Amino acid sequence: MVTGSRAEYGLFYPLLKEIQADPELKLQLAVTGMHLAPEFGNTYKEILDDGFYIDEKVEMLLSSDTRVGVTKSMGLGLIGFADVFHRLNPDIVVLLGDRFETMVAAQAAMIANIPIAHLHGGESTEGVVDEAIRHAITKMSHLHFVSTEKYRNRVIQLGEQPDRVFNVGAIGLDNIRQLNLLSREEFEASIDFKLGAVNFLVTYHPLTLKQASSEELTTALLAALDHFKHANIIFTKPNADTNGRIIGHMIDDYTHKNPGRTVSFQSLGKLRYLSALQYVDVVIGNSSSGIIEVPMFKKPTIDIGNRQKGRLKGSTIIETSEQSEEIMKSISEALDPVFIKSHVEESLSLYGDGMTASKVKHVLKNADLDGIINKKFYEIEG
Repeated sequence: MVTGSRAEYGLFYPLLKEIQADPELKLQLAVTGMHLAPEFGNTYKEILDDGFYIDEKVEMLLSSDTRVGVTKSMGLGLIGFADVFHRLNPDIVVLLGDRFETMVAAQAAMIANIPIAHLHGGESTEGVVDEAIRHAITKMSHLHFVSTEKYRNRVIQLGEQPDRVFNVGAIGLDNIRQLNLLSREEFEASIDFKLGAVNFLVTYHPLTLKQASSEELTTALLAALDHFKHANIIFTKPNADTNGRIIGHMIDDYTHKNPGRTVSFQSLGKLRYLSALQYVDVVIGNSSSGIIEVPMFKKPTIDIGNRQKGRLKGSTIIETSEQSEEIMKSISEALDPVFIKSHVEESLSLYGDGMTASKVKHVLKNADLDGIINKKFYEIEG
């Protein structure tokens, strides 16, 4: 299995535990990307603290989030994964999502004639390059684990065999069911921050296909938040995407100017992040978590811009533009007791029952891997 970011690892966690606990399976873990970068919190240490052994580390992330820098990082990753897969010789490579680290791992596995299993294919996020990356990984993969029937149909429309596409739900919901989340007091102590009467959790990522600059878009978001001086705000900073550092620096500046009511983190980790969802009133930003995990906590999400456009959304999601006034109006709507009663309290999850990991493990364990690759198609001469 390959993980390159804190968010992806948090989703992978229940499946890692399932495989680790099965005596008939051997877990091999390759860690790359942001996990190995001090700037992003050296989150590989969290993986070790959780009791997993890291078989390989692939250093690939340059200290640049420009398009040129990301492309060069991908080149380093492709070289690194070629060596890793040669040394580990896995029976199957399990990947999740749509990040550039994941795509280079898929490319290396494809050329090495190693079967690929992919989680969260078939989804649509029109505001970011992840849309193309996700579908590219789908076409390189052999087993597909999707989160809804709509996404299963899309993977099949891409030409994949129906008997290899499994609707198992969203794996992030497993953590909500399985983890012992922190009490309010434990959570406050863990982040050294006191919650208020009203609390926001903000996660905002760059829009890689948007013409407006990340600086302009983040300025509009922060201006909207300024209208809610009574609210305490927890920020989680963006991933290592193009222009992500700009947003991170602006968040840091904002928290420095608003001490006492704001705090920012590079990574909360899965336990603190999910615990936070119990106590905040609104989740604001453009992360997929706001669409998939947050509704399980009966909390509203303000979904800003087009980053998650095309993703299946429930009644707790309020879509808004990147304009400051529109964001402000949407936050006010989310805090309205009428909206909470009519759209949030009786909402249902669209992404499964929180039992995804066991379903995925069952398929992986029983799959006929010997016949899964068309050798003639994939054979590379020399």
